[in-house]
Amino acid sequence: MLSNSLRTGRRTDGPLLQGVYSMPRNAYSITILRLLASVGRLVAFGVAIASTTTFAEPKWADPTKTLHVMMAGGEAGFDPQVAGDTYSFTVISAIFEALYQYDYLGGSQIIPKLAAAMPEISADGRIWTIRIKPSVFFADDAAFKGKKRELTADDFVYSWKRLLDPRVRSPNVEILADRIAGARAAMELAKTSGRFDYDAEIEGLRALDRHTLRIKLVDPDYTLLAYLTFSALAAVAREAVATHASEDGRVMEHPVGTGPYRLIDWRRGQKIVLEANPNYREEYFPDAPDGADAATKALAASMRGKRLPQVGRIELSVIEAPQPALLGFESGALDYFDLPFEIAPKALDTSGRLLPVFANRGVTLQRITDIGLGYLYFNMDDPVVGGVTPERIALRRAVMM
Repeated sequence: MLSNSLRTGRRTDGPLLQGVYSMPRNAYSITILRLLASVGRLVAFGVAIASTTTFAEPKWADPTKTLHVMMAGGEAGFDPQVAGDTYSFTVISAIFEALYQYDYLGGSQIIPKLAAAMPEISADGRIWTIRIKPSVFFADDAAFKGKKRELTADDFVYSWKRLLDPRVRSPNVEILADRIAGARAAMELAKTSGRFDYDAEIEGLRALDRHTLRIKLVDPDYTLLAYLTFSALAAVAREAVATHASEDGRVMEHPVGTGPYRLIDWRRGQKIVLEANPNYREEYFPDAPDGADAATKALAASMRGKRLPQVGRIELSVIEAPQPALLGFESGALDYFDLPFEIAPKALDTSGRLLPVFANRGVTLQRITDIGLGYLYFNMDDPVVGGVTPERIALRRAVMM
């Protein structure tokens, strides 16, 4: 699937942060990553709480730089264990962080994010030990009573238990329910008692010490590593949930994470304003991997030594129809625009080149090949397409072709 992206000639001095979006590398995730990777292939995103923040170092999180981008659909909220839509995860992946991420310049390679190293996996594949980076702090929040709050292994234990809590109704519960030893039993007990016991130990989910997490699987499952990049498995602070959760245990409106940004303004379904998190740890733009192409090497060279994030503020507008989005890009209200196929002739000629009206203004065109993965479900009890006889199997295969 080949898609086009337009970006203005306006400079923001490179990416905000590498490896933001941690959903699977399907068509949706790549599209959102491209949105965040605009203007010099920016790749971070997130949210803020105070718009008056000042920074001692203007070389990073520059408060004078604002990136204007858009989403093609509305967001539901910003609780990583609760969200189930692409647009919410666009923002969540900047506020919260997972243990691992896809290498921004390394394609499908998975590298540590909040983890200090890759998992140590037992010979039978069932025991995973993960060391967590020390001196990682959550964004300041009233829940922490004026103290700096360091990320610990217990935060992942608590956060993953939230995924299992029937009251939270997470759409991503199946990531852990039948993988982690004891997880399904804990869920069933909560359904019976009416309350999930967050203080009760789950066999397959333990904090061995302040910065060491141990996972015990029901069966060997090396696909778990890809799931550990998901924002649904990001860390939240128990105090923040206790302070800001609604009656159903969800925290959709007041996210508090360890990521590069915090939320400062949210008009549901209209606009989201994000500002750099002054507590964010020192992270720098990555070097180009071995074998990188010339463009990747040039990008890495231009960003070498630059601390992330680079942009201090992001204004995200929800614009569902493509024509108004294109008009916003043409007027300068947007710095980046993911060009839908149906209106491509308004920006490209028949040879696929930018029209002069854009090229003469310094607009650049980037083409990116998306990897798409789709599902088609059949009702196996249906009298026409259901059943397991050879002719029904052949029919379903024909429909899928």
